[in-house]
Amino acid sequence: MSSQPAQPVAEAPKKPAKPHMEMTASVPLMQRMMREYIRPRLTRIVSVIFMMLVSAAMTGAMAKLLEPIIDSVFTAKDKMMLWPVAGAVLFVFLVRGAATYGQTVLLNNLSQRIVSDMQRDMFTHLIHSDLAFFHANPSGQLMSRFIGDMLFIRNAVSESLTGLGKNTFTVIFLIGVMFMQDWKLAIISIFVFPAAAYTVMKLGKKLRKVSTNTQISTGELTGMLGQAFQGSRHVKSYGMEEYEISRIHGVIENIYKLMDRTFRTSAILAPIGELLSGLAIVTIIVYGGSEVIAGHSTAGKLFSFITAFIMAFEPMKRLARLSNINQMGLAALDRMFKMMDEPRAIADKPDAKSLVVQDSTIEFHNVVFTYADGTNALNSVSFVAPAGKTVALVGESGAGKSTILNLIPRFYDVNGGSITIDGQDVRDVTTQSLRANMALVSQEVAIFTDTLRENILYGKPGATDEEVMEAAKLAVAHDFIMEQTDGYNTKVGENGVKLSGGQRQRISIARAMLRNAPILLLDEATSALDANSERLVQTALERLQKGRTTIVVAHRLSTIMKADIIYVMSHGNIIESGTHESLLASGGAYARLYGSMMKETA
Repeated sequence: MSSQPAQPVAEAPKKPAKPHMEMTASVPLMQRMMREYIRPRLTRIVSVIFMMLVSAAMTGAMAKLLEPIIDSVFTAKDKMMLWPVAGAVLFVFLVRGAATYGQTVLLNNLSQRIVSDMQRDMFTHLIHSDLAFFHANPSGQLMSRFIGDMLFIRNAVSESLTGLGKNTFTVIFLIGVMFMQDWKLAIISIFVFPAAAYTVMKLGKKLRKVSTNTQISTGELTGMLGQAFQGSRHVKSYGMEEYEISRIHGVIENIYKLMDRTFRTSAILAPIGELLSGLAIVTIIVYGGSEVIAGHSTAGKLFSFITAFIMAFEPMKRLARLSNINQMGLAALDRMFKMMDEPRAIADKPDAKSLVVQDSTIEFHNVVFTYADGTNALNSVSFVAPAGKTVALVGESGAGKSTILNLIPRFYDVNGGSITIDGQDVRDVTTQSLRANMALVSQEVAIFTDTLRENILYGKPGATDEEVMEAAKLAVAHDFIMEQTDGYNTKVGENGVKLSGGQRQRISIARAMLRNAPILLLDEATSALDANSERLVQTALERLQKGRTTIVVAHRLSTIMKADIIYVMSHGNIIESGTHESLLASGGAYARLYGSMMKETA
């Protein structure tokens, strides 16, 4: 008999932006990244940059030292230069090793801190998002964003901070050595660098698009795996193993093809790079060898030049690979920022005050509500839930009962009319104070992968063990808890898998007992229970309802008959109201509904 709210329709996937637009969009992405996560740690970054400069300078010095090694030691056989040159080489390696160690430790610590801050910010935003947001975004895709995208961002941040500065500085110093040795030859040979950079840029556009599609498919896979594993009982009972296998295999195959495209695109850089470097080396050998033969240069200078070029090309290739990693990281960063920038439909007004509860009277004044997919749920509904009374909402599925429960704590906002508690519009008070005065017990019990004690404490964090135990006793849960292996410290497994339906429901009621809120919302709290479990849960609910304003969505006769007021709903309208006896006597819709219930229970 529950009235399930229509699920808001997710927006259609947007078409991928054109490549040049993607590259342009990366600029504000990096600016935001710098502003929010990197700039606050500028002092440490300056220290790291200094270490990078030292390490790069020592690499350039090593290439330069090859000139006196070849010309003075090996060719001229000058003994006076042997030990000074050897000492200089040792000094270069010691300083470069120390600088590399320092920058590696600091940069890895820095990159991990940046990504950890991003994860905290993202979770904070997501957990405060509207209920409609979670209906529009499957949990599997959200987990993919939080875990999968963050892995790409972590790799990009780590590799960028570690490799971008060091490799760039190394290339600069080594090109400087090349110009010192032979500026004409340097100009001729370094054509390879812009050519390689252009190739990387073109490939980066493709990689970014492929990465976006890969993450979308990964999100689908995460969601489908969660559904298959959590619904394994139903999968087996209906013999749908092969169907699930075919579905999962299809997504896995799609991810395989996307990843294969990624690797193939990335791998193109290797042969292109080798060809370009080979052409440059041939040019250096022909031109430089001619200069040495003609006596215009020395073997040491040429050998130093070739070494500097080869050493410079290696960090250039690392920068090329880094560009690919960055493109995938930028795609993930773009998705993260778009999700974090999504505005919340439910937000406190700037002048919102805390809800002041006196007697907790709830009133609906001509409330109109339509879901995002256009489903009309409520049509100018008006009713009163008097203080301390129990109000039951009955009617066929889709009548709007659960929608009313969702509107009271502002999971959604009304499209017209208003809802007041003790005369205060729920939109004029803070959501925190509004929900702090309510407790929800529904058919879909949320049991977290933790101990029984922690699950009950969800109702009132910081409560004492005595308060937890008292709440459990009132909820008729204490006895079965004490029968568990570790009592209140028993781990209940994912979604409370170790508990029966009635036990999970009583833990939920204990949570509400501990909260001790003046307003109680019950959404089909006993509909899925057997007779014995229902009796225990009903006893607990009756204790919970005492002295509280309670709104019940239910079709159990015991709950309906004891309500102070019953509102009968149909297609988003209240068509009858009264007590059980008066509604039966009128012989209207409620009497017919009650008659069908009696037949079901007979």
